[in-house]
Amino acid sequence: MSFDQLSSLEAGQRRDGNSGGFSDDPDFQRLSQQLNSKLFKLQSNISSLGRDISRLGTSKDNARVRERVHELLEESRDMFKEVGEGVKKVQAWEDVTPTQRYTQQKLFREFQSSFSEFQSLQRQALEKQKASVSAARAAAEDPEGAAHGHSESLEQQQQQELSRLAVQDEVDFQEALIIEREEEIRNIEQGVGDLNVLFTQVAEMVGQQGEQLDTIADNVENVRVDTRGADYELRSAARYQKNARSKACCLLLVLAVILTIVLLAIFLG
Repeated sequence: MSFDQLSSLEAGQRRDGNSGGFSDDPDFQRLSQQLNSKLFKLQSNISSLGRDISRLGTSKDNARVRERVHELLEESRDMFKEVGEGVKKVQAWEDVTPTQRYTQQKLFREFQSSFSEFQSLQRQALEKQKASVSAARAAAEDPEGAAHGHSESLEQQQQQELSRLAVQDEVDFQEALIIEREEEIRNIEQGVGDLNVLFTQVAEMVGQQGEQLDTIADNVENVRVDTRGADYELRSAARYQKNARSKACCLLLVLAVILTIVLLAIFLG
């Protein structure tokens, strides 16, 4: 049985179970519209995030770009959690109409597509942050500007001291940069893990819905087979009753003839 046939049957059952026709649940529609709006916003975030991540590690890399990446990652993670919970609620909706069933599937497909794209961007950001930390560590370990040999004059000593201080400032800056980016790496890794758990939960619910749909289809097919069997039995019973009535009529006719003969014999005798 096709999905369209199954949906038609389900719709018919709901119409029979509920007086009158049916209409989509306003709460379901409202939730679906909210999720669609958030998914649209997420797509916009993903586009911006992709552009900014592509600049990391290039000549266009700067503090503002990294700040935007951080903000977009945080905002998008929170939105994905909200959308994921909403999709779970939509998937768990009871007594859905065929239109609502289509909406359930459409929302999950869009959520899945956006989620995969976002997770890919998070992994790219993670790789670039790790590469940046490695480069910062290498810079911190290079004593650029350390003194070379003994100073022969006070002026030279002062210049070397200023150079040493400048190098120390650079080392401190690199260490602070390393700490900041390592924290961002931990945040990204945590975000990837949390969203993977959420997506797994949503996917499991969708899988269960599919299994339920298969079970309904099997039940409908069994009902169809049973109905055919019952129809065959009813036709057989109808033929049997027809034959029985024909035989009864013949028997009554024979009895009537015999009774007539008997009566005539009595009267004539």
